[in-house]
Amino acid sequence: MKHKKMMTLRFMQMTIKHCFLILILTVVGFNVAAQSNSMVVDKIIAKVDNNIILKSELEQAYLQYISSGEVSAGSNTKCQILESLVINKLMVAKAEIDSVVVSNEEVNSNLTNRMNVFISRIGSEEKIEEYYGKTIEQFKDELREQVREQLIVQRMQTTITSDISVTPAEVKKFFNTIPSDSLPYFSTEVSLAQIVKLPTVSKTQKDVVTKKLLDLREQIVNGADFEELARKHSEEPAAASTGGNLGFQNRGDLVPAYEAAALKLKPGEISQPVETEFGFHLIQMIERRGNLYHTRHILMKPSSSELDIEEAKEYLDSIRTLILNDSIKFENAAKEFSDDKETAASGGFFLDGTGSPRISVEELEPTVFFTVDTMKVGTITKPIPYRTNDGKEAVRILYYESRIRPHQASLKEDYQKIARAAENEKKNLILNGWFDKAKDDVFIQIDPEYTNCKIME
Repeated sequence: MKHKKMMTLRFMQMTIKHCFLILILTVVGFNVAAQSNSMVVDKIIAKVDNNIILKSELEQAYLQYISSGEVSAGSNTKCQILESLVINKLMVAKAEIDSVVVSNEEVNSNLTNRMNVFISRIGSEEKIEEYYGKTIEQFKDELREQVREQLIVQRMQTTITSDISVTPAEVKKFFNTIPSDSLPYFSTEVSLAQIVKLPTVSKTQKDVVTKKLLDLREQIVNGADFEELARKHSEEPAAASTGGNLGFQNRGDLVPAYEAAALKLKPGEISQPVETEFGFHLIQMIERRGNLYHTRHILMKPSSSELDIEEAKEYLDSIRTLILNDSIKFENAAKEFSDDKETAASGGFFLDGTGSPRISVEELEPTVFFTVDTMKVGTITKPIPYRTNDGKEAVRILYYESRIRPHQASLKEDYQKIARAAENEKKNLILNGWFDKAKDDVFIQIDPEYTNCKIME
């Protein structure tokens, strides 16, 4: 395998690993990026089938990546970034050929999660909009296609390397090949878990939303414009720009309750309010083509009352009491009772990028970090209200299991991290082979300015 390409594939994986960071930097550094792009004479520097890469994209990604502190500046770094962009476009092109898709729902959900984290760091939507002179929806619109592409690339990578695993012997062999002076140094890490309770929304709150949707339905039946009302009233993230229009979807792309209600409608017909895990929808069927269907909707989410939140607190407090009395282990309680599916699967524990339950304090959300900073190891908080990444009101208890001081990596203490690195090394070989074969299936053209990068070699 060629050393340069191997390094590029490593770089590509690292870039994908930090997609979240890059997107946040795209928003945070918007004004800087705009200034830098204004100084670049823009042009197409690479084509991969119908996908193009602009010089401004490369320059912006380069500045963002350097500012993230991952690597130092240099021409080789820029070549690696360009090759990673080409490989990403190649994966997007191959995804189209292989019918690998991500739904609008996945893109919108991902965007909402990312922006909610950004909002939590800045303080509020109002502060962001006031500072940048853009609405949250405008930011989302600018980032939507980037997010779609990243999700497609991640799905393609998963498809290509889904069967890859490593044995303990392979992990040990990998670790022994790392020079002792090159072993990473890990900062302070904590082992932290949570049990989450989403307040049960009362029938009264649901009835309020249902009545609002029925009022809108009546207006539409009497001649009001569906999309105008969606832009004004819908709580779907993209509705302000799309008017609630979801475009053509395949069967199975949308949640079952929505799809089942939509497919009962004739073109032009409007449903009664339909409840899904996202809230209540007013759905209009626009067109059907076999297994494809085109709908638009208005989404409204019933909010939790103070009483609902207090009931959630009492529920978690009773679980906390059982744990403190040794009637149930925290991990078992999380798996059985937590409403956060992601952490519930790991017994409530937050996991880092390698799947380890030890997470760097630098990776903790600010609210979690400051809470942990006031706790003693081995303790469990009382129920704490908070807002989930997708904007839902919730309550949780946190368990501070252990704290690990800064240390140099060792096979004994950091097996999971090292195992993941060994697995990634193995995946690199598979991805490298995939690239060599896949590049012959599509048209790739690189601007002569970047011949020195030797991307196609």
